Formats: sequence, C-alpha cells, structure tokens
Amino acid sequence: MNQEPEEVPGSWLQPGPALAIAAIWGVNQQMEDLCLLTHCWWECKLVKPLWKLVWRFLRNLNITLPYNPAIPLLGIYPKEIKLANKKAVCTLMFIAAQFTIAKTWNQPKCPSTVDWMKKLWDMYSIEYYTAVKNNETQSFATRWRNQENIMLSELSHSQRDKYCMFSLIGDH
Repeated sequence: MNQEPEEVPGSWLQPGPALAIAAIWGVNQQMEDLCLLTHCWWECKLVKPLWKLVWRFLRNLNITLPYNPAIPLLGIYPKEIKLANKKAVCTLMFIAAQFTIAKTWNQPKCPSTVDWMKKLWDMYSIEYYTAVKNNETQSFATRWRNQENIMLSELSHSQRDKYCMFSLIGDH
C-alpha cells in the first residue's frame, strides 16, 4: 500500500539551521531510513571524493577555504575571502559540483569527476562566448587563465579530445 509522504513542516523551509537539517523521506513507508540533506550533499561517502577534488582544485588556484559545507551549499564564505573574483571562481566550481551530485543522487555510485569537469568546462565556454560577444576577452583571460591550465591538466589527452576541450585563451 503506497501512502503519500508526510508534508515537510513549513518551519523547515525557513532560512537558518532548520533548513540545514531538513529531511527527505522515502516514498516506501517500510523504508525507515531518513536521509538528511547535509548527508546527501556533503557527508555521504559517495560524494566526499568529489568535494575533496573541488578543494584540491581550489588549493591549486591558491584559494584556501575551510572544508565546511556552509560554503558550497549555502554560499556563506569566511570574512577573509574579500575578492569577488575568488568568490566567483569558487561559486562556479560549487555549482558544477552540485549539478554533478544531483545528477546521481538516487544512484548508488560516486558522482563522476569527469562529469564535474565537463560541467565546469561548459560554464567556462559560456563565459568565453559571452566575453567575446561583449568584447571583454582580456578580463575573461585574466579570470580563467590559471583555472583553464589546471582543468586541462586534470584530464587525460583522450578525454580532452573526446569532449573537445582545448584552450580558448590561447598561448597553449
């Protein structure tokens, strides 16, 4: 017998600590497991490798952030991070990671790091063509140069060829 899941209390949807512990109930009433959102997005052993890769990638860009779920999931950055450009780079990486996690959330497998890189590359390409259209390629190149080098170095030559990933900035 399939019953409707209970409605999530409205107070859980308000900003604050309650939102961080909001729960997803399984449709199957026999399944008593409760999966907290923080578990699904941050603590699960299947998503941890992707978040660790994101943090390693940030370190390679000389961006040091505490390993804290409030940063990628809620956009709450430490006060020490004042440069808007650094926040923008981090935010793009976090959004790409969230898309990648969401794509596999109901499957018993790790989110693919290649899928994360492809999503990040898609964002990079969109920003590039927007910069070309707006005649702002120099600011684009300044913002993305280091990140582009690291992205290309993370992928094998065959992966770069397969997904048509090549330098848009030049000099390579």
